[in-house]
Amino acid sequence: MTSLTVTCQEGDDEFHEMEADVAVLNKAEQAYAPMYAVVMHNDDYTTMDFVVYVLMEIFHHTPERAVELMYAIHETGRAVVAILPYEIGEMKVAQVTELAEEMEYPLLTTLEKQ
Repeated sequence: MTSLTVTCQEGDDEFHEMEADVAVLNKAEQAYAPMYAVVMHNDDYTTMDFVVYVLMEIFHHTPERAVELMYAIHETGRAVVAILPYEIGEMKVAQVTELAEEMEYPLLTTLEKQ
């Protein structure tokens, strides 16, 4: 842990100093963090428009990239749509699953360790 002093301004120009402990990962620790592929799978029911929407809304792909990925999923049966740390990937998979269930689509999205 690294200690950091922060100066804050409150109200009528009153300044207060606080100390906060900050976890700082060194480069070796950052490089070691395992990454996971978020894989979207093709099915015969989920619409192409919905897949493009999910890729733009949840994974923040551009419209052009979302269409490319959608066609890759459609033509090959699956495609990696993001490479993320486990916790973030797990959250994205849950978001896709929840949205697909709301729309009554069987869209399958999984995580695979890299």
